[in-house]
Amino acid sequence: MRSFEYYTPTKVIFGKDTHLKIGELLKDYNCHKVLIHYGSESAVKSGLIHEISNCLTEAGIDFVTLGGVVPNPRLSKVREGISLCQKESVDFILAVGGGSVIDSAKAIGYGVANPWTDVWNFFLKTEIPNACLPIGAIPTIAASGSEMSGSCVITNEDGWLKRGSTRSDLCRPKFTLMNPRLTYTLPEYQTESGCVDILLHTMERYFVNIETMEITDSISESLMQTVIYNARILLNEPGNYNARAEIMWAGSLSHNGLTGCGTGGGDWACHQLEHELGGLYDVTHGAGLAALWGSWARYVYDANPERFAQFATNIFDIPCFADYENTALAGIEAMEDFFRSIHMPTSLHELGLDLTDEQIHELAFKCSFEDTRTIGVFKQLNMKDMEKIYAMARYMILPLLITR
Repeated sequence: MRSFEYYTPTKVIFGKDTHLKIGELLKDYNCHKVLIHYGSESAVKSGLIHEISNCLTEAGIDFVTLGGVVPNPRLSKVREGISLCQKESVDFILAVGGGSVIDSAKAIGYGVANPWTDVWNFFLKTEIPNACLPIGAIPTIAASGSEMSGSCVITNEDGWLKRGSTRSDLCRPKFTLMNPRLTYTLPEYQTESGCVDILLHTMERYFVNIETMEITDSISESLMQTVIYNARILLNEPGNYNARAEIMWAGSLSHNGLTGCGTGGGDWACHQLEHELGGLYDVTHGAGLAALWGSWARYVYDANPERFAQFATNIFDIPCFADYENTALAGIEAMEDFFRSIHMPTSLHELGLDLTDEQIHELAFKCSFEDTRTIGVFKQLNMKDMEKIYAMARYMILPLLITR
């Protein structure tokens, strides 16, 4: 059993209308001026930003606002936020939105608190931040888990590079106010993409090629089953509070470190592969993960088919054959069938991308940092491996039956 550290300092206030407690809660942090950071104008039109602004006004807390965060959040918006915070002497950032908004807020927090360097250096990992402006979060989509994580991902328009910062507790939100009702109006595609993201955050930690803890496996497997069950409910009942609540809490637990205890940190190859898709083609993160996962799984499963067989049996009740390989492949196909059942793509073509060999090579070249690194731990992948996985993912892979 591997040693590990687990630290999750984010305060969680979960339930209906919890976002209305924001004014009184911020008083506890002795802040003088808050940046309310959000995404599209829908947050304004829905009245959410107005409600939050009123709460801050009633609590006597000054604030400024900055909207316009887009999926695969941009470095240019981060730099705009840093400049605004410096000009307005902001000392607290409140992210109102999904993972992109929260990640953008974290990057702004890094930039303001470390004025001695350019914030992009923290994503190139040539510099390490030593401080971050305090962050609070009001999530409006269950997906990224950024409301409790110590990481963030930003896209640099110069080269369309999507990169994650060094993981650090410095950027973990001080609190998150989680109101499942705020996710009611999400389109189906965003809801189900979020469910895939939650699953992959769990699966990245689950698929490791080492001995793991039974209790961590059980937590991960239960979390995955819960997401699969409730994702199907939300297809037909988008206003189902209980299903929204289960998915929202699963999103936080999937990425706050809990499912990584004793797993050595996880694999993360699928996320690295998808980051290049998101950076170059601006695809929705969860959908991109769904389009790639089956090809990655088929490429690596033979490194430890028993692990994939355990997944197949414990998640999809597939009987374990004498040959683990058959069970492993059946589990991969079952997960892809689930993705299809919630209208998620299982190939790049279904994602809307018909890529040339040159474009496939560019993705692998960028993902390998110009052929200078490998990714993954379940099976280490070099640039040629990455290229093969992207190529496999072009079109839907038909079920493959193996008989011995």
